[in-house]
Amino acid sequence: MKHTISILVENEFGALARIAGLFSGRGYNIESLTVAPTLDPAISRMTINTIGDDRTIEQIIKQLNRLISVVKVKDVTAEDPITKNLALIKVNLNRRNRDKLKSIIADFDAMITISDDTCSVIQAVADDGGIIRLTEALKPYGVMEFVSTGSVAIQKGKRVIRA
Repeated sequence: MKHTISILVENEFGALARIAGLFSGRGYNIESLTVAPTLDPAISRMTINTIGDDRTIEQIIKQLNRLISVVKVKDVTAEDPITKNLALIKVNLNRRNRDKLKSIIADFDAMITISDDTCSVIQAVADDGGIIRLTEALKPYGVMEFVSTGSVAIQKGKRVIRA
């Protein structure tokens, strides 16, 4: 089962490497990982998507909590968090498909960030499924390149992760 783990870490050199090393050293796979500072510049928040059963995830959390730079760890999967990815998708463009392209991306709340006579770069913010569906819809028009961030997640309501 896919799990989303939120981690607050001290914003210091090597914290990301230690966490990634913990995963690779124990044979756990990271599906995606994002990291950025929080409102407190001394703390960064990581969002890691990984796959494992409840026992495996429990072990990952215990091992993460042992790392010195880790402030807080929480598996937010069961709380049905809001998750989003950013994708940039470069597609072929010609006069015949320009209007169709605009129609497709409007259905996904995406937008054209830049366009010239040969191609357009589409920007989309959506959950994993939305990004996959948009990419599939654009394939007939010639997807030239695809790049995506990992997921970011936040809990609904007043639930927060604090240091």
